[in-house]
Amino acid sequence: MKAWRRRTVWDTGRGGMNPTRAVALSFGTMILLGTLLLLLPVMRRPETQGGGVFLRLFTATSATCVTGLDLADPLSNWSFGGQVVILLLLQLGALGFMMAYSLVLLLLRREIILSQRVVLASALGLKNTGEVLRLVRHGLMGTALFESIGALLLAFRFVPRYGWGRGLWYSVFHGISAFCNGGFALADLSEFSGDVYVLGIHMVLSVIGGIGFIVWEDILRARKWRRLSLYSRLALTGTAVLILGGWAYFTNSEWNNPATLGAMAPGERVLAGLFQSVNLRTAGFSIFSQGEMKETAQVVSMLFMLIGGCSGSTACGIKVVTVVVLFAALVSGLQGREDVVLRGWSIPRRQVQNAMTLTMVVVFTALFSALLMAHFEGGGFLPLCFESVASIGTVGLSTGITGSLSFASRCVLVVQMYLGRVGILAFSLAFLTRRRVDDKLKYPNCELLIG
Repeated sequence: MKAWRRRTVWDTGRGGMNPTRAVALSFGTMILLGTLLLLLPVMRRPETQGGGVFLRLFTATSATCVTGLDLADPLSNWSFGGQVVILLLLQLGALGFMMAYSLVLLLLRREIILSQRVVLASALGLKNTGEVLRLVRHGLMGTALFESIGALLLAFRFVPRYGWGRGLWYSVFHGISAFCNGGFALADLSEFSGDVYVLGIHMVLSVIGGIGFIVWEDILRARKWRRLSLYSRLALTGTAVLILGGWAYFTNSEWNNPATLGAMAPGERVLAGLFQSVNLRTAGFSIFSQGEMKETAQVVSMLFMLIGGCSGSTACGIKVVTVVVLFAALVSGLQGREDVVLRGWSIPRRQVQNAMTLTMVVVFTALFSALLMAHFEGGGFLPLCFESVASIGTVGLSTGITGSLSFASRCVLVVQMYLGRVGILAFSLAFLTRRRVDDKLKYPNCELLIG
């Protein structure tokens, strides 16, 4: 009886921990531990010692939040031990603390109690805790399988080029980083700009990781397209449309730009355009300078970074299906419908409102942060806006100004990366709203002029 009544920090009853708050605090704890580990002298190369506490905090935040923005190149600044810490933070940050915690419990044959399942469901965006355990098992097994296959395939290119030791380590690092949509790289991918094999593996891993555990489970269950849930079909269709649309746009837009695609052979330009489109979905790898793109291409890149991947995945952003719901609401509004209808299904108003709220919060936060950094830096708004969107979308792409920003602007980026990974809406609900109270009073309707 005493054991049954004993609480943990994950309990959700009176006096217990709110699930979304537990997820938010777990990421904060990982960042703190990662910072402390990176402070050890052995984590930096002897010739690059220094940088202070903030460099470690920035790197730990970027890795835990699977962003990829860095103030110090992972290869030339961090020792093998430091690279291992960065990789562990990437893996834990992509899976989420509770997913990794569940892995330990499963290996130890310990039971995952109900309160922990509630936290897992919150971290994965699920409403039902009944399928959490199976989803966690399949998600962990799928993660290990895809990362292992990716590392093995990359080894066939990296080992002959870098030798057995470095080649195998680079393969493991890139396999995990690509699947986690982490953006950290040890090898210079610009050297592989025409290599369909290497870039293709990175793209496939990024897309699989960005689709999400929920879609994986649905595919495993249904096996056929028509049996998939509406969510899975929308996620897969939206992902394909964004990738193909971005591929067409960036290839055409930058085709004759000598600073980006213009200097490449025609086949390499097509491949680089596809690589750019895929990596804007929060993966963050690049093979050409983002700051040299046309301004219109940079603006479109920011839109893609804001959208991100799918719910319950290693990717971030406002999510693909959120954008689909917003588009459906727009179409319904233009048609004069009160209900939002999507492929024969009526979308609850609460979900439409959540989609609008999340999108507006993310967009306004990114814009406010860009304006704040412009105040600190004194000019160059578009590059700063690109940096702001990349941080809140947890995309490791940059126009090249990260290292030259002031301390205040770098602090803004740290906060943005944390908010982008934990989720601004979940963060606000966890720390600003203690309980949801239903409206007990009903007010009269008021017709306002819109437009």
